[in-house]
Amino acid sequence: MSEQSHPFFFTWSAQKGAKGLEIVDGQGAHFHTSDGARWLDLAALVYQAHLGHGEKRVVDAVVGQAQALCLTLPSAVYPAKTKLAELLLELAPAGFSKVFFTLGGAEANENAVKIARVFTGRHKMVSRYRSYHGASLGALSLTGDRRRLPFEPAVPGVCRALDCYCDRCPFGQKLGECHLECAGHIETILELEGSGNSGVAAVILESIPGANGVMVPPKAYWQRVREACTKNGSLLIADEVLTGFGRTGKCFGFENFDVVPDLITVGKALTGGYGVLGAVLVHERVANYFDDHVLLNGLTHYAHPLGCAAGVAAIEVSLEDGLFTRAAELEAPLRTALLALQSRFPERVEFVRVIGLLAALELKTDEAEWGLLMGAIEGRHLLIHSVKATRTVVLSPPLCISEADLLGGIEQLGNAFAEIF
Repeated sequence: MSEQSHPFFFTWSAQKGAKGLEIVDGQGAHFHTSDGARWLDLAALVYQAHLGHGEKRVVDAVVGQAQALCLTLPSAVYPAKTKLAELLLELAPAGFSKVFFTLGGAEANENAVKIARVFTGRHKMVSRYRSYHGASLGALSLTGDRRRLPFEPAVPGVCRALDCYCDRCPFGQKLGECHLECAGHIETILELEGSGNSGVAAVILESIPGANGVMVPPKAYWQRVREACTKNGSLLIADEVLTGFGRTGKCFGFENFDVVPDLITVGKALTGGYGVLGAVLVHERVANYFDDHVLLNGLTHYAHPLGCAAGVAAIEVSLEDGLFTRAAELEAPLRTALLALQSRFPERVEFVRVIGLLAALELKTDEAEWGLLMGAIEGRHLLIHSVKATRTVVLSPPLCISEADLLGGIEQLGNAFAEIF
């Protein structure tokens, strides 16, 4: 970890004492830092490195695109742009007909909101408290978690619902005995916020809230929310920025719940992290409206050639290597290993949640021990996600990780627990 002063800001940090990993290269699920250490990436960096590190097929595609066409207009038509849109629509459920490209997930969510507001003639939005939709001001306004608080009041019109947090149900219920009060809460908000132009334009939900602790909802949750949106005339936006492109064992997380949203937002793994790109996938029932109405959305670097080339290659590599299926196949051994870890530390590991290659360990520990644990994990050269507010470790390794590396990483995680607990 570098201790020197740098001429740039570190994100999400007070700058005094902030430090960062100096990554020099990598291959597959591992990367190397400038001090010669070899790290196991159990985080896919910031959830985007689905293909792992050093994926030459994507690098070659970006280099080839840069040599052929590196700069163009937002309105331009060229092969990589067309092909990526076609690939995305092939991956989406039947009925999706248009793609709006952005620079990342936050802008995808903001543009989805703009589309929903113009289409419905309404301005209100519904999101959840334990949600994260991006760091730009509009996306942060949708976000429920505490990172939004210093910036309020922000963009108005957002109504927030309580969460599908089954391990700590905000309605005091138990899974299997409840009446999906969490979904009913959204239904009630839609009813109380009115209809017509005063109603809710859209409900935006992460299919599985990941960054706040991998809260997997009951299957019927999404179906009930879908029915409530349809009844109310509100659109349903599936935020797949974190869960898209195989993370949950299916291309999109909402596919685990047998629903079809109106808009799908993607980013992060769209390019495997090898390009800067996001997108909104739009169902024809919404897209057709803009045949005769102006789409008031645009960006200078809309569908940038390098991002599109990376996106095409990333999807092709995912399909060629069967990475979506691989994530589904590795769910069982990952779950078994984490439950074994819970059995080993029953007083410390309170909850285990797993879907595909996305998992959370919710711990019982104080702030001092939490800091020591993060140091012990870092000392074993494991890259993980941590949610300090809820003492939760989140794992999201590259989909290309071997089972041996995955289980070896969990073993090292257990060794870190043993050192501190």
